[in-house]
Amino acid sequence: MKLAVSGKGGVGKTTIAAALALLFAKEGKGVYAIDCDPDSNLAQALGYAGEITPITGMKELIAERAGEVGGYFKLNPKVDDIPQKFSVRHRGVKILSMGKVKGAGAGCLCPENAFVRNLLAHLVLNEDDVVIMDMVAGSEHLGRATAASVDAMLIVVEPDERSVETAKRIQALAEDLGIKRIALVGNKVRSEDDRKFIIAKAASIDALGFINFDDGLLRGRAAIADDCAIFEQVNTIKDGIERWTTKKN
Repeated sequence: MKLAVSGKGGVGKTTIAAALALLFAKEGKGVYAIDCDPDSNLAQALGYAGEITPITGMKELIAERAGEVGGYFKLNPKVDDIPQKFSVRHRGVKILSMGKVKGAGAGCLCPENAFVRNLLAHLVLNEDDVVIMDMVAGSEHLGRATAASVDAMLIVVEPDERSVETAKRIQALAEDLGIKRIALVGNKVRSEDDRKFIIAKAASIDALGFINFDDGLLRGRAAIADDCAIFEQVNTIKDGIERWTTKKN
């Protein structure tokens, strides 16, 4: 299963992506957590403090596999060795960082885009593997083909008009890409009114669950501790994802 976690900046998508990765890993699944955001906070949320070389920063490797900018390049460069060679394993999760992909727009054919696109399409090798991608905030990433290979998209929203409007744009673009399984998670919920607001305003998107506001996480507790209260709520969402993604198209 390949799951993209998206949403407006600041809604908590990185925290939820990290919590999902840890829960799937505890189940014994092979988990890849991929930071597709140039801000690169996913490793921090998972508690990894070391350096991770971004895939798109491997200029020589990309040039060798995909070709040089301005010259001939391969649309399907060799990437099958990348996950094992360049991921960092921490808390049972293999972490990869994409780095910044140059050239937005669906028609972009730069070597970096071709390389990352093929890597994401290749990543799930076994039935029990899970790939969780923490996407760039907003809807820009859906203008690239990097999101087209996912099986499902989770859109994180908070009880805020702008957050919901961004979610609707993401939903529309994801549907245009042919992503059939799209659902939302309401985050930073403080009351039943917040829950009702999200349900009413984002009625076109199926809701998998809601996560209560956690002041501790917002104060900069970068790594999600094993005893963090968020796991109980995210576990319900994980169970929903597993049921939801087994449905026939």
